[in-house]
Amino acid sequence: MLKTVLKDYQLILASGSPRRQQFFKDLDLDFIIQIREVNEVYPEDLKGSEISDYLANLKAGEFSDLRPNDILVTSDTIVWHENKALGKPKNPEDAKQMIASLSGKTHEVITSVCFKTIHQTKIINQTTKVTFKTLSKDEIDYYVDTFSPLDKAGAYGIQEWIGYIGITNIEGSYYNVMGLPVQLVYETLIALARS
Repeated sequence: MLKTVLKDYQLILASGSPRRQQFFKDLDLDFIIQIREVNEVYPEDLKGSEISDYLANLKAGEFSDLRPNDILVTSDTIVWHENKALGKPKNPEDAKQMIASLSGKTHEVITSVCFKTIHQTKIINQTTKVTFKTLSKDEIDYYVDTFSPLDKAGAYGIQEWIGYIGITNIEGSYYNVMGLPVQLVYETLIALARS
C-alpha cells in the first residue's frame, strides 16, 4: 500500500538501528540507508521531546544534497526520567546504573522523527510511558551481562528479556519504545507523498 503511494519517491533512512531498518522492511517499503556522522550534542535547557526533536533535526541537517524526489527520514529516541534524558550507556556499569534508576518506577520513552524533502522539514514525536517492577541486582546484572544493551537509550530493549520479566505497564505505542512510532510514520509518509 505505502510502497505504491511512494513509488515516485526515493526513501532514505538515515539510521544504523537494525530495529528501525526492520520496521521499514516490515512496512514493505523500498528504501536505501545512508548514515552520516553527527555530534549528538543538544542545548542544556531543552527538555523531553525538545531534545529528541532537536537531535532528529540535527541529523537531517547533514543532508544538504537531497534531490527533488527524495524523502529523508531521521530519528532519535530518548528515555526521559526524573527530569533528565537517558541516552545510550557508556559502558556496562553505566547501563546497570541506568536500569537500577528505572527499577520500580515509570519513565517516558520519546521518539522524534524528522522527514525532510527539498521543499519542507516536518518533525513528529510520540511519548510512551513504561513502568518497571522493582528489579533485583541479579536481574539487572544478568540482563546487561547477557544482552549487552549499550546501543539502546535507557540501556534496555523492551523486546528483550528485561521487557518480558520487568515491564508491568505500558501506556502508548509499544513500537515507539523499540525506536519508531510506526503508525505515526506511516500516516506522515502518506501525507507527504500526497501533498
